[in-house]
Amino acid sequence: MGVRSSTRDPRRHASDREFFGHPRGLVGLFFAEAWERFSYYGMRALLLYYMYDQVADGGLGIPADTARSLVAVYGSATYMAAIVGGWVSDRLLGDRRSTLLGGVLIMCGHICLALPAGATALFVSMVLIAAGTGLLKPTISSSVGDLYGGNDPRRDAGFSIYYMGISVGAVAAPLVVGTVGETYDYHLGFGLAAFGMAIGLVVYLGIQRNLSAASDRPKNPLRLAEVPRGRLVTVVSVFVLVAIGLVGSAVTGVLTAGGVVNLISLVAIALPITYFTVMLRSPRVTEAERARLRGYVPLFVAAVFFWVIQEQGATVIAQYAAESTDLDAFGFAVPASWFQSVGSFVLIVLTPLFAVLWLRLDTSARPPSTAHKFGVALVIAGLSYVLLVLPSAQAGLAHPLWLVGSLAIVTVGEMCLSPIGLSATARLAPAAFATQTMGLWLTAGSAGQGIAAQLVKFYDADSAAGYFAVVGTGTAVLGLVLLAAAPLIRKRTDVAA
Repeated sequence: MGVRSSTRDPRRHASDREFFGHPRGLVGLFFAEAWERFSYYGMRALLLYYMYDQVADGGLGIPADTARSLVAVYGSATYMAAIVGGWVSDRLLGDRRSTLLGGVLIMCGHICLALPAGATALFVSMVLIAAGTGLLKPTISSSVGDLYGGNDPRRDAGFSIYYMGISVGAVAAPLVVGTVGETYDYHLGFGLAAFGMAIGLVVYLGIQRNLSAASDRPKNPLRLAEVPRGRLVTVVSVFVLVAIGLVGSAVTGVLTAGGVVNLISLVAIALPITYFTVMLRSPRVTEAERARLRGYVPLFVAAVFFWVIQEQGATVIAQYAAESTDLDAFGFAVPASWFQSVGSFVLIVLTPLFAVLWLRLDTSARPPSTAHKFGVALVIAGLSYVLLVLPSAQAGLAHPLWLVGSLAIVTVGEMCLSPIGLSATARLAPAAFATQTMGLWLTAGSAGQGIAAQLVKFYDADSAAGYFAVVGTGTAVLGLVLLAAAPLIRKRTDVAA
């Protein structure tokens, strides 16, 4: 028992270097996250095609423009739920139990899609996967942060290694799930996604003893005796009224697919704004934490606009691959879903290089700030879309290497933003909102997909060059603005606790 308790002591984790110089709990979280991402990206690789494919071919027959927007808000809803999941972990369950519950809900959502139950199963799966992802994603990331001390120079490198676990699952999913779904049966592909999540749960159960003790309990436990009864009644009443309104709208036909898209897009943008306001005004946040949180706001906004482009891989880019790309250019028919593995493959190749790069730069005499890294990420993301202007403006189908190049470029930008954002969020989060701030970080992706749900309506194969030019150039300009503001942002985020 003595050995077990010492491995669970967070102070021991700070010097534990058994996994590439990092705490041993990192390896378990790496593989658990890899399988969870296998399930999610497997589902995502098929979802657009399943939605707009003809009913006779096993699809749902939804118009392509509506399907693009629905896929975008589907992704938005899954990450928007991270705010609620972070609150549940911080106040009620703790990271460990929240992660387990989230994994079970995700698995059930994929099982729904594996059943030939039409649109009903699609919307039920949306609810289950959104709730499950909201519980799992912020809490498993928070567990990674708990492995390191606040000033541990290995933190950025550790999150980069953890992020490679996401890439391992994401690169395999379209190749396995996508191929099975496109070639044989969509529902069989979704069943493989459910199986992947089940393996992830088994892995997570097996690594419990190597996690920090801080993941066991709520960081800011809720005591019902301290909650005013009037406030509790108000919150419950609002939830009940909203639920009744949504169900009634759906039954009467008032809440159409377009209405769902617009509603989720609006909520996805309003939610992080509201949550930032709550944290900035909270008496549980110190002045130093409040100053760092203000510096975090422009970083969050930058992340939103990065994900506007990156997350279109499952919508605009997926349709571009299927309809505007020469899939026989290499001498054999390439499944369109395979292109969704390109970015993840590049991440796997680049992650070790970036882990070393960040460690060296961050321990150098003049380390780059988080804002500098984010600014570079936005410029690179914009260029990935600008690259597609040329093949889109030419007649005929585009060679696949244009699309591969675009996806590889945006992935370089992702390495400058996503793992760094996880690390910065863990470092800058107010103590009373630790896991909730991880959930807030994930809503950057939600807001980005909410905005993208409106943008993708304007995509059309005949005018693709203009679409890529406008979106790409605008994003690159935002990146240049952030680079100019980087010194001011650094001053705010470096305020001492």
